[in-house]
Amino acid sequence: MAEKKVLIVLADGFEDIEGIAPVDILDRAGVNVKVAGLSKREVISGHGVKISTDAKLDEFEEEFDCVVFPGGSLGAENLSKSETVKNIIKKMHAEGKIIAAICASPAVVLAPTGILKGKKATCYPGMEKTFPASVKFVDEEVVVDGNIITSKGPGTAHLFGLKLAELLAGKTARDAVKTKMLF
Repeated sequence: MAEKKVLIVLADGFEDIEGIAPVDILDRAGVNVKVAGLSKREVISGHGVKISTDAKLDEFEEEFDCVVFPGGSLGAENLSKSETVKNIIKKMHAEGKIIAAICASPAVVLAPTGILKGKKATCYPGMEKTFPASVKFVDEEVVVDGNIITSKGPGTAHLFGLKLAELLAGKTARDAVKTKMLF
């Protein structure tokens, strides 16, 4: 399997574990991970942790196989206000590339773009009430429907990361990561 490239987009207020766990797991699985700050290189998590990213989102010119949007209510809200984020989602969806979101982001970031229409998805409990009627809410930790991967929240961040590792690096790489991380 050729090395896959993933972009994880962090906005101020992102949920710490939802941003960091996928980076860690995907890196361990041999996936090329880049972390973008939404509008600046240093992003502050919802719990006040400062994270230095590889670059600002608009500085990336390369193509990615997958884009990941962590949640956290403030982080998701900040992502949802970005036209760049909306354009990336629509472009990658049109190309059939993987779009992943966790916590509030499936409802707040993905749903408004229309890419969840007719799809199964999950999100942070209670946020499903904001899904349009065209989205089929599924009460599971991680949901895969075509090129869309969604997950519930902080407690499912590792499962989310492992599912992404499986889809991007294969089951053997995922299983090796699970073993090394004591899952």
